[in-house]
Amino acid sequence: MTRPLPRTATTFAPPVMEARRWLAESTLPAGMDLINVSQAAPVDPPTDALRREIARVAVEDPQAHLYGPVLGLPALREEVAGQWLTAYGGEITPAHVAITSGCNEAFCATIATLLAEGDEVLLPVPWYFNHKMALDMIGAVAVPLPTDAALLPDVAAAEALVTDRTRAIAVVSPNNPAGVEYPAELIGALYDLCESRGITLILDETYRDFHSSDLPLHDLFTRPDWDRTLVQLYSFSKAYRLTGHRVGAMLASPARLAEVEKYLDTVTICPAQIGQFAALWGMRNLGQWLAGERAEILARGDAIRAGFAPLAQKGWKLRGAGAYFAYLEHPFDAPSDVIAKRLVAEAGILMLPGTMFTPEGDAFGQRTMRVAFANLDAAGIARMIDRLAGFTG
Repeated sequence: MTRPLPRTATTFAPPVMEARRWLAESTLPAGMDLINVSQAAPVDPPTDALRREIARVAVEDPQAHLYGPVLGLPALREEVAGQWLTAYGGEITPAHVAITSGCNEAFCATIATLLAEGDEVLLPVPWYFNHKMALDMIGAVAVPLPTDAALLPDVAAAEALVTDRTRAIAVVSPNNPAGVEYPAELIGALYDLCESRGITLILDETYRDFHSSDLPLHDLFTRPDWDRTLVQLYSFSKAYRLTGHRVGAMLASPARLAEVEKYLDTVTICPAQIGQFAALWGMRNLGQWLAGERAEILARGDAIRAGFAPLAQKGWKLRGAGAYFAYLEHPFDAPSDVIAKRLVAEAGILMLPGTMFTPEGDAFGQRTMRVAFANLDAAGIARMIDRLAGFTG
């Protein structure tokens, strides 16, 4: 009798860590610095004012060093509910909010409350690899949901894939890895599908602060009994540069959060206290600063689009661009994982291949690359494009 594999052995190695190992195996071209567009994380620390607040909390507030409520600081839950109500409308209370140790934990907690062995979740392809890994490790099935030329999922295609084992559709908007923004109408149609079939829409809005629209991103929170169908996920990491503090959030029904509490109490007991105090201070004090950060990220996306012509002339295609990401289709015969390793050694660029965001053997994944461009200024983006244009594959 064959012994089943341990859960962690059922999935792949963390892609960003795998890409970093390529650096140890490669020698950069002489005189070339590394352009690292492999990870969607701010490289700068929080603002000086926020760091001073973190230091103050660490020194002056004894509670910051003790266990806190499993579902997060009441004041932070209240602040999220209030700001979300302003942004989306509808009915949102602190009882709908849980604070988690990053958005990845929010996703893991969500699927732990939804899925049994063999249950299915639809993931648009290209997918966020940590969502796929999380599903693998609890014995669930990630069902690839095809996307169109604009890298948006088709609702009719999604409906055709729903079975009696489907428990959720999980989407990310603005999207990781493709950068595309899901139109409000599409998000609403996916919600309608989930509601009609009695399944959950998991909507990861980690990058909502960098959306190009000033209008409400969707109307889901205004729907009657929205919390029967929707679980929304969020991260404070990108907005306030708190990646190392691991602070995320989820909005769901109080009944679901009672189940989530079981998971969180078992895994982390409570979110890190200092990070929560930092997120709360950021929400209350850094709105104008965050607006400037958003404007800069949008400008960098514009720089990708405006400067893409030299790559288009070499056969590259820009399949998506927005928030932190651009998604490129390369013109070479070799698969993208091979191209990605060669780019390190020959062009001094570290980016992730599409094979890390698609099912094994997927032809589209072999032709595509993800660029996490948010840490490059306009000059850095121009240098990256110049190097890619000179790469011969």
